[in-house]
Amino acid sequence: MEKGRLMPATQEDRTRFAKNSVLYKEFLAEREEVLKHKWIESEKIGSDIGFEKALLDWIVKHRSNWRDKRLKEAAKAVS
Repeated sequence: MEKGRLMPATQEDRTRFAKNSVLYKEFLAEREEVLKHKWIESEKIGSDIGFEKALLDWIVKHRSNWRDKRLKEAAKAVS
């Protein structure tokens, strides 16, 4: 990296940097939970509810508790 640059220089380095970021890992974990929710809710009604409906439903019903649980687990892991 050049002096004073905060971001990696090449596209490959930027991709690696992004994939290793905490933000990206949280995004992937949240996405996985939404996909699980989509599957469960779709099975209940016998047809695919779609990602957007599952996302909105999961955010309203589960996101806060899911985040709280992850924060507690992370704090416990650091202790």
